[in-house]
Amino acid sequence: MVIDVSPERFEQLVAAAINVIPADLAAHMDNVAIVIEDFAPEDHPGVLGLYEGIPLTARGSWYVAAMPDRIRIFRIPILQMCSTQADVVREVYITVVHEVGHHFGIDDDRLHELGVG
Repeated sequence: MVIDVSPERFEQLVAAAINVIPADLAAHMDNVAIVIEDFAPEDHPGVLGLYEGIPLTARGSWYVAAMPDRIRIFRIPILQMCSTQADVVREVYITVVHEVGHHFGIDDDRLHELGVG
């Protein structure tokens, strides 16, 4: 059974997770859009979120007028793995912070060490 969280409530949870990012760190987020989609793409089955773009650590002077990076958060896969509302809140937070970490150039191994992955 999949826990029921409306798209509107899920969007609020994602916004709340973004708001928890310390202001001095969030101020460095640059040219990135965070979007919510119901399902992960077929070529990335089982993922809860996906960062697509050029991490801040890899950008150089050539990085001008670029399309925004995207952080994609996948609602249904998160809901499928959760059994309570509290689980959903926790997984949304972990997923958002994990993908924001990729925007900052942090790899999966380090994110796992930090407890967000």
